[in-house]
Amino acid sequence: MLRDLNPEIADYHAPSWLPGGHLQTLYPALILGGRPQLAFRRELWATPDDDEIATDWLDGPTDAPLVVLFHGLEGSSRSHYSLSLFQAATARGWRGVVPHFRSCGDITNKLPRAYHAGDSAEIDWVLRRIRQQYPDAPLFAAGVSLGGNALLKWLGENGSAASQVIDGAAAVCAPMDLTACGAVLDAGLNRQIYTREFLRTLKTKTLTKLKLHASTRIDRDALLRAKTLREFDNLVTAPLHGFRNVDHYWQAASSKPHLINIAVPTLIVSARNDPFIPAHSLPTRMDVSASVTLLQPQTGGHVGFASGRPPGQLAWLPDTLLKFFQAHLPASRALHE
Repeated sequence: MLRDLNPEIADYHAPSWLPGGHLQTLYPALILGGRPQLAFRRELWATPDDDEIATDWLDGPTDAPLVVLFHGLEGSSRSHYSLSLFQAATARGWRGVVPHFRSCGDITNKLPRAYHAGDSAEIDWVLRRIRQQYPDAPLFAAGVSLGGNALLKWLGENGSAASQVIDGAAAVCAPMDLTACGAVLDAGLNRQIYTREFLRTLKTKTLTKLKLHASTRIDRDALLRAKTLREFDNLVTAPLHGFRNVDHYWQAASSKPHLINIAVPTLIVSARNDPFIPAHSLPTRMDVSASVTLLQPQTGGHVGFASGRPPGQLAWLPDTLLKFFQAHLPASRALHE
């Protein structure tokens, strides 16, 4: 394990009753994912290009620390990792917001485009808008899976300038090498369990877009036949977002080459048995800047990290992220424990 955290942040070890990366991925999402229930307040935001996204808020004192969570592929504020993180954050008196990527959060966005794993421009305007709205509050950004990759890419592209926007960041199970991750998701059991489910909702959204935007050049029959993320990204994601093809998209959108330029205190949590992310693709200390802390437990699955006795709980990950953020509160703002 790579680890250089403060000693009060505990290592993660999967419970003996939950063996293997697949169970550690599926059980938290399917069994523990419905609790707790949180009362988000929704705001619809107009984007700079006249589109629309949904943002879900958990309010509190305007000077309380605010955590911005960028969700994963087809995720939302109702994803298990969002609910567990914000239950822990609100218990501390902190605030939270989930800015949904375009077409997520149960709304259909206005433009043909949707979202993609390297959309650092979207991360940029969202974070800057929030910072402008709360100029004096401690502000932290977390990204999960696809959202984690986009956040890390933004951090690397902006270098020290990112510290003018946020005070710290964390990425969880981010696919930092999209080519390597795409290959494993499109193979074997992964393709049958995870990719098939991703494609089910992605195809439905794309078919809706084709009805709303008849001029969009996507081969409908090929879309219906697509059985891999590679096929979908080549048919839909790449052309809709300005990439030549899937290989160009996966290479250009990967955050791994940018990690060496990160200047904001950043925690990257990656389980080495994550079914989505081959361990050999994870960054080493040589790949990241001195501002980056790598935490790579041997177990945990993809955004799983369940702990305790059956039926288990999702306390380790929120606790780890919030302790990291707490340690990087600006001195003048470290009043909200």
